[in-house]
Amino acid sequence: MIELSKKEKAYFHLPGLFEFYELYKKFLPLFYNHREYFYDWCEIGSIYGALMECLWGGGRLGEGEDNPREVLDLMKTYHISARLTFSNSMLEEEHLLDPKCNTLCRLFNEAGNNGVIVHSDLLLHYLMEKYPNLYLVSSTTKVITDFNEFKEECEREEFHYVVPDFRLNKKFKLLSTIKQKDKVEFLCNECCYVGCQDRKKCYETVSLQNLGKDIPDHICKAPNAKQGYRFSLAMHNPSFISIEDIQSIYRPLGFTQFKIEGRSLGSALVLEFLLYYMVKPEYSIHVREEIYLDNMLSTEIDNVSKIIKH
Repeated sequence: MIELSKKEKAYFHLPGLFEFYELYKKFLPLFYNHREYFYDWCEIGSIYGALMECLWGGGRLGEGEDNPREVLDLMKTYHISARLTFSNSMLEEEHLLDPKCNTLCRLFNEAGNNGVIVHSDLLLHYLMEKYPNLYLVSSTTKVITDFNEFKEECEREEFHYVVPDFRLNKKFKLLSTIKQKDKVEFLCNECCYVGCQDRKKCYETVSLQNLGKDIPDHICKAPNAKQGYRFSLAMHNPSFISIEDIQSIYRPLGFTQFKIEGRSLGSALVLEFLLYYMVKPEYSIHVREEIYLDNMLSTEIDNVSKIIKH
């Protein structure tokens, strides 16, 4: 097998560090022990997420409940970078002292090779001072749709990676002018309506809810909004990045970083994303069987245990 160079590979940043810990406990051993199942050009760049009730959380309401030390131990086992999604856009000075978020940052900072996805410059400068070992990622929640503004964001030295608004995904002539292509992390599977004018307002609502504000959910007015997330619809989104796009367009242009969204979705749907982007079609059934049959076995054992106890 010919060994591909780093620039010839695609690095996927996966959702659900805490939210889908149980899924990754089963998926990661398959990825590293059965590489024949997976495309040789794909690697895992990081896994990102947030615990429940983190004030600094943004983008989505955090749903993860798993023990951070156990999560980090799993990431260390496979040398995977773990990222905290702290992209709250409505933070104020007083929120920087939040003990839960600081404890997480301290833990991740000490572990090394980990990062934080940020929106607020206030938090950015705080993290740089307090937790210098954490690398920083500019969040897509900034909704930067102007290309010149995005280019300026890429030139900021504070950021190791910048996630553009999904509506810039196909601006290939403009994207080709970016010098630091390895910093650009494209959001692949966004389902949001490309004509949406309320995306920033939606993120601000979630940010305020993470801060404990009792406000109603943002009501999306986009077409098909009532259907919720559908991967089949996302695939028809003009901004969708397919595996063919990655191989034939993005990698030849020098782009190597790709983010898969899905923290607020179920693990079964996230598995479909992993199968689509990383697994060779002829081995999809192997990965499904390993994960689902294992889950089924655990469920059966639990049920038997309950029956015996009663």
